[in-house]
Amino acid sequence: MKKIGLIFLVFVLIFNCSFSYADDLDITGEAAILIDAETGQILYEKNANMQLFPASTTKIMTGILAIEYGNLNDIITIDEDVVKRTDGTHIALDVGEQMSLNNLLHALLIESANDAAVAIAIHISGSVEDFADLMNEKAKEIGATNTYFKNPNGLPDENHLTTAHDLAMIAKYAMQNETFREIVKNYTYVIPPTNKKEESRYLKSNNRLLYSNKKINVDGKVIPIKYEWATGVKSGYTTAAQQCLVSSAAKGNMKLICVVLKSCGTDVYVDTHKLLNYGFDNFEKAHLSFKNEFIKNVSIENGSSSYVSSVASEDLYVTIPKGSRSNIEKIVSLDENLQAPIIEGQALGKIEYFLNGNSLGTINIVSTMNIPEKTVEEKIKESFIFKEWWLVLLILFTFWRILSTVKRAKRRKRRKNAYIKVNDPIK
Repeated sequence: MKKIGLIFLVFVLIFNCSFSYADDLDITGEAAILIDAETGQILYEKNANMQLFPASTTKIMTGILAIEYGNLNDIITIDEDVVKRTDGTHIALDVGEQMSLNNLLHALLIESANDAAVAIAIHISGSVEDFADLMNEKAKEIGATNTYFKNPNGLPDENHLTTAHDLAMIAKYAMQNETFREIVKNYTYVIPPTNKKEESRYLKSNNRLLYSNKKINVDGKVIPIKYEWATGVKSGYTTAAQQCLVSSAAKGNMKLICVVLKSCGTDVYVDTHKLLNYGFDNFEKAHLSFKNEFIKNVSIENGSSSYVSSVASEDLYVTIPKGSRSNIEKIVSLDENLQAPIIEGQALGKIEYFLNGNSLGTINIVSTMNIPEKTVEEKIKESFIFKEWWLVLLILFTFWRILSTVKRAKRRKRRKNAYIKVNDPIK
């Protein structure tokens, strides 16, 4: 089974600070959240962990699993189980009808077709029940821990629940997939005739954020529902769930994901406008760390080199309140008594960034090269005798002079004694 890179979980854990200080937004939905689409930082939340019915926003998970586990060129033959399980919005799939997974995926995410969802589930997992298990497994992998899916389309089930936070995490993950992004940014699509249908099917999204000129009142201004910077994602409605909307928007270098659950009528769009405007108006993206940015030369003990160059392990982008960059504190911590051998890429310490006492993120400081342990020859060369050769020579020379002096003195004494003995008168 495909696994999500650990980096996604790391980001969820690192960027857990919330800047939700907008008490005057007056969000009418029962639950809502606004996050940075790239870092996962929470910029606003209201009852974000309250379990609610997701309605057709469920199909975000169904869609990304179809892309990851299926081949968009697969031709799927609709069976009787698909037709029997269909309720609510559909594209009137017939038993025996053949359609590509790509067209079913567009029907799922644009038209919100419940029959397309069932067909995809059976194609990927063999049954709706097994596909629901796959959905739940994937949800846990990406940090949606308060979510439990019972079906691929979001039709009412008392145990089919999620939260605003979990939907934001699911949407964040899905929007990192290019195929998914390309589909959800569109609000129309045409499915050509099939072996069972002689006419094309013309699809249109219920995510009015992408196209509607119907007017809403946002903070006293009457404006269209269409949001200029909207890029997706998925709407949903059932009587139990009420109006639900997961949306994404991009402006400049900022990308946001917004979730509003259990709202009424067009209030879901009013709430979404307020939240997205709040994000773009009050926050900015800051590039705090640059991958391979030189940090410092780090001392290494017992290595072939006494130091190693260190760099930042990765880029670090964070979203911060506008005008607060000068208040960011950078703390560099290096491990103590680093010993060879050191390998390239090995963590030597870390850099942590803080804003008003809250951690914005942490990156590792890593080695740029391998530093092996000293060889025997290197240890000898670095010994006292090798390093202080001149002193050793001086000592040896001094010892030699002393020894030579002593030897000369002994020779003179022997010669003198011999002379005395020879010239001593006979007694």
